[in-house]
Amino acid sequence: MDSSDFTVSMKQRDVVTAVLPVPEQVLPMSNLDLLIPPLDFGIFFCYKKSSDHTQQNLSPESMVAVIKKALAHALVPFYPFTGEIAQNHSGEPELLCSNAGVDFVHAYADIELKDLDLYHPDVSVHGKLVPIKMCGVLSVQVTELNCGGLVIGCTFDHRAADAHSANMFLTVWAEISQAKPTTHIPFFQRSIFAPRHPPQHDESIDKMYVLLSSITPPPKEIEVSNDHLLSRIYYIKAEEIDRLQFQASENGTRRSKIESFSAFLWKTIAEGGNDLSKGVKLGIIVDGRKRLEGREEKNLSLQNYFGNVLSIPYTEASVGELKSMTLKMAAKLVHSCVERAAREEHFSSLIDWVAS
Repeated sequence: MDSSDFTVSMKQRDVVTAVLPVPEQVLPMSNLDLLIPPLDFGIFFCYKKSSDHTQQNLSPESMVAVIKKALAHALVPFYPFTGEIAQNHSGEPELLCSNAGVDFVHAYADIELKDLDLYHPDVSVHGKLVPIKMCGVLSVQVTELNCGGLVIGCTFDHRAADAHSANMFLTVWAEISQAKPTTHIPFFQRSIFAPRHPPQHDESIDKMYVLLSSITPPPKEIEVSNDHLLSRIYYIKAEEIDRLQFQASENGTRRSKIESFSAFLWKTIAEGGNDLSKGVKLGIIVDGRKRLEGREEKNLSLQNYFGNVLSIPYTEASVGELKSMTLKMAAKLVHSCVERAAREEHFSSLIDWVAS
């Protein structure tokens, strides 16, 4: 059987709400949230069947029940995930915290975990094991596999939360399911990201972002092209990352693991190009929480802030340039790209750009 050609059948669909009363309010978007277009992102976790004899008597239904119950408890502190996004009178999105609930699907897939083609998640995971969100801010699907394993897939509305916020929630959810103390209490103080008076932003921001209203709608007849988005999942051993990091570093300057691997990936993609003049862009997500520590309010740490605090700086070089440069040279370009964004002034400029 093709590793992407398997059937997923729904066993049960529910709506999970917070187990305790939560604030019913309108949570405004910060200026950093407003940079994010309407898009979703997904994440999934794969679990083998437990070899622990004490766990062998748990049926799939029992395991799903534990997961669902823990979700209802995790939604209490993370109550924005139970709401929905709507437009205010100014046409801007805002979070309606109404405890409307999270779509929760219990499904079954006729495939074993070892046979999943995780290298091509677009066809084997998306829409099968990770749900397509139809409404709300978060959707969850727990899928039994015929080997006894489980896959937990979640789809988040990116306008409400970034990966850091989602990871806080997932950590608390896992801790509750294992009856452990929770380690994160989120806070939602949007005033931390108020713009300066008057707003002032670096001109480079104008090249990174444009207003949606200024983008020309695509033509009805879209020309067929070989350029299209692809998702890939890579498994790289630690020693290989260490080797790339060693090769990318020079003169006592040690590049980070993400800079080293990104430079390698950038060059690898260029190697497949024949048009030497064609540009190849590389973007890297930078979390601004540590860069904006000066904006923290008393007793509040930005590490527990719920929302979007990210930037995606990019750099570009031609296929010919990337083929001719060494990994050290490529890593230096990547580092310069990240360094420009990894500053408080960069994120303050982003906040001000939205306000201006």
